[in-house]
Amino acid sequence: QLVAQGGSAGGILMGVLANERPELFQALVAQVPFVDVLRVMLDPSLPLTTAEFVEWGDPRDPVYRDYIRSYSPYDNVSAQTYPRLFITAGIEDDQVPYWQPAKWTAKLRATCCDNSRLLLRTNLGAGHQGDSGFYNAQREIAFTYAFILAALGLGEADGGWRRPPTRYALKAEDIRHT
Repeated sequence: QLVAQGGSAGGILMGVLANERPELFQALVAQVPFVDVLRVMLDPSLPLTTAEFVEWGDPRDPVYRDYIRSYSPYDNVSAQTYPRLFITAGIEDDQVPYWQPAKWTAKLRATCCDNSRLLLRTNLGAGHQGDSGFYNAQREIAFTYAFILAALGLGEADGGWRRPPTRYALKAEDIRHT
């Protein structure tokens, strides 16, 4: 019943978890994930790349290239069972271009060995931080929570929301008015 969520560089971690330890998770949420690490880091013309050499290493050096390739989510997709994945992208994202999550999703769908739910949601009006405005941001959060609850089996199978197990259900006497 474990779910993990990470975005941008934290999306690398979601990709590594999906590739290396998929059996641990019911679902993973990768928000604007930086998943094509090696190819992006090999392009010094991109605005953020050379500044990241200090932290990530310069992949033009074979030692760093091999290390980055060893964890880069896109480069390590394999024919295996994956947890349910909810992947987001923003068409206006200037840090993780929409094509990175889209390309990763396509490779996962082509390679995956089961009927895992792999959802890609591309927001056509958002950038790296998601949709702007309070209500739009709340809708994005609600969509993510709905995915997580469905992945945990709450509401999807029977077409409606199931009651939580009795040990977690509140009783009327548990609620006190102040």
